[in-house]
Amino acid sequence: MGGRHTQHSVSTSVPVPPPSCPGSAPTQALAEPSGRTLSTQRGTASLSAFADPLDAKVIRPSRCSGFSAPDTLPVKITDALNLLKGTPSSGAAVPVAAPTAPAAPPAYTPAPAGPPPAPGLRPNIPPLSIPGKPGAPGTFTDLPASNIRRIIAQRLTESKTTIPHAYASVDCDMEAVMKLRKDLAKEQVKVSVNDFVIKAAAVTLKEMPEVNVTWSVDGPLALDSIHISIAVATEKGLITPIIRHAADMGVQEISATAKALAQRARDGKLKPEEYQGGSFSISNLGMFGISGFSAVINPPQACILAVGGSRAELRPSADQQTLRTQQLMTVTLSSDGRLVDDALASRFLEKLRANLEKPQRMALV
Repeated sequence: MGGRHTQHSVSTSVPVPPPSCPGSAPTQALAEPSGRTLSTQRGTASLSAFADPLDAKVIRPSRCSGFSAPDTLPVKITDALNLLKGTPSSGAAVPVAAPTAPAAPPAYTPAPAGPPPAPGLRPNIPPLSIPGKPGAPGTFTDLPASNIRRIIAQRLTESKTTIPHAYASVDCDMEAVMKLRKDLAKEQVKVSVNDFVIKAAAVTLKEMPEVNVTWSVDGPLALDSIHISIAVATEKGLITPIIRHAADMGVQEISATAKALAQRARDGKLKPEEYQGGSFSISNLGMFGISGFSAVINPPQACILAVGGSRAELRPSADQQTLRTQQLMTVTLSSDGRLVDDALASRFLEKLRANLEKPQRMALV
């Protein structure tokens, strides 16, 4: 009567059938008054209402849950409840799969060289050539550069990287020059269109000395003399012999001087003073069928005139009522923007065109 009565209960579990298929909701088991049963997709466990929560019980895995394990796994009840709630127990470590190191990439093995491409086809990456040996089809061969070619490359690179080029073009009516050439040919005087262009450029520079300048370290420098450099193509490269004091020479004298310089340039017999020190350059590609182009300035000069070939075009006459054929020639002035701005270049071309369209005017300057 006076003692403490302790009541014990024996837990019994009610078997719960496993879910019929994967993915179905967990099945809850009915418990007797003396105990209860926990059932999930992972298995079933018998939980006693008065048992110590740290007692080891048994979970039997479900057959359709995909849980591969032995038929019975001893776990603690608190761990099982925490696993169901998604939180690990404070006293039990949750096994975590150790991360596996990524597999090393396979070693790179270069593809074997295939056969050379068929003649006429360009390979994606041309193989290196061997000096002194002929290359296979589709390869390249290093060419030795002559001294003059190296100087040309150096001067062109210097020009395009240090001189701000500006360009302006104009069409000149060469009808009067063509007629004058025919009249001179009847008197056995042979001159070319390029000779008239040289004379017109020299006279225009004399009229506009502000274009006959060069750029130095300290700024613009005005040149006292007018020396016209003419571009001559040779087997070794382009060279520019100089016609000195061209403004004071006649067209016939300019023609004779230009022919002699061009021949010595092709023969490689020019002296340094014959191709160094010009103030203005002219390059004419009209004889090659070029209608117009832009030339690269020859440093330290400020301008170069690119001359195209003449062509016949129909243009309105002066009364704007009829059409007439004109022999037009396009000239393009490449100028150093630091010395010759667009307005000055336009005025120069306008005066040059007037000298070419009225060649008798050049005799009065």
